[in-house]
Amino acid sequence: MEPISLKNIKRYSIRERKSKVKVEEFGSAWNGGTLLDWLYSLPDILCARDLKQIVKKVSDAVQSRKMVLLGMGAHPIKIGLSPVIIDLMKKRIIRGIAMNGACIIHDLEIAMAGNTSEDVEEELRCGRFGMTEETAVLLNRAISEGYKKRIGLGCAVGKMISESDFPYKKYSILANAYELKIPATVHVAIGTDIIHMHPEADPAAIGWTSHLDFRIFAKLVSELEGGVFINMGSAVIIPEVFLKALSLVRNLGYNVYEFTAINLDFIKQYRATVNVVERPTKEKGKGYYIIGHNEIMFPLIAALIQEELKRRLKD
Repeated sequence: MEPISLKNIKRYSIRERKSKVKVEEFGSAWNGGTLLDWLYSLPDILCARDLKQIVKKVSDAVQSRKMVLLGMGAHPIKIGLSPVIIDLMKKRIIRGIAMNGACIIHDLEIAMAGNTSEDVEEELRCGRFGMTEETAVLLNRAISEGYKKRIGLGCAVGKMISESDFPYKKYSILANAYELKIPATVHVAIGTDIIHMHPEADPAAIGWTSHLDFRIFAKLVSELEGGVFINMGSAVIIPEVFLKALSLVRNLGYNVYEFTAINLDFIKQYRATVNVVERPTKEKGKGYYIIGHNEIMFPLIAALIQEELKRRLKD
């Protein structure tokens, strides 16, 4: 068989062609300076461009006093990010927090003992996984007290830790949120958390206080127009809760369409992609997915935002 001839192909100039990459978007060599100098030395391409836009959009929201919400799984606590999150709350950059049920366990254990995260494989072998007495008793007692006082689960646990004499309570996100009067909501799936295995667990109290927290979270979401929602380290619970809260407030007539949604995780997750980044921002907003280790990326983003806000104050 004769090979095809190439002599009659039709060609055109590169000057006529639409190209996706331009030299103007290239990065520059790092010669020292501030974190912002480093940021703007990055290429204006792909995730580097997204990072620049995220810093700008969060800074815009903070400067305009718009809502900045953080949704999170327990992983950020277990990798040592509580001080960073607490600092952002104290500076009123983060104005609300939504947690899954595992967060209260690790938040309490850090405050109470200065350590957390048991060896699941080792303890599961002999049926001891999740059987720490103090964690279960204190949390279930706080939730039951919250039910009696008609307060949300996050507020109830934050109040208990704040009023305790725990030696490490300064590292508690929930205690700091309680003291700063920043709403911290907890969204429980029954059976997913170790405290549900203990005799002190009151299903009615857990359900009522967590449902109240859902309504409080929905109120925060109703103020999200022009603001930012960040989901960090929650693959299922927070993306699902956020989607339902957003649908609820839109159904009630709140104008929540133009906002920024950011997901931070070390792998790409289905629900976080569709329920945080894509579906909620389809009308007017903008969604970003930053893949990387949260123990590096979140403090970096937090530092860049604070430098940008300081720069704007000087200008």
